[in-house]
Amino acid sequence: MSEAFESIQTGLKEAIAHAKGKNSGAVVHEFSPVDVKAVRKKVGMSQREFAASFGISLGTLRHWEQGDRQPHGPARVLLKVVAKEPKLVLSVLAR
Repeated sequence: MSEAFESIQTGLKEAIAHAKGKNSGAVVHEFSPVDVKAVRKKVGMSQREFAASFGISLGTLRHWEQGDRQPHGPARVLLKVVAKEPKLVLSVLAR
C-alpha cells in the first residue's frame, strides 16, 4: 500500500472511532460562536451599514443577530477578523 493510502485509511479509522464515541486520537476543532451584534456595535454601524460594508445580505445579518442562524466558513472568519481589527479591515475595504 502507498503511504498516502495508509494515511487516509488511518484517518478514516480515527473518524469512525470518534463518531462511535471512542477515544480515537482524532483532533477535533471546535469554534466558539460569534456574537455578530456585538461585533457590529463595536464597529459603530447600523445593520444596514454593516451589511453593505461587508457584503452580507441584511436578512442574513438579522438572522445571525437574532440567533436563528450562525455564520460559517469565510463569513465566520471575516467576522472574527472584524472583531479583532475593525479599523484595519475597514481601511483595506476602502481601498
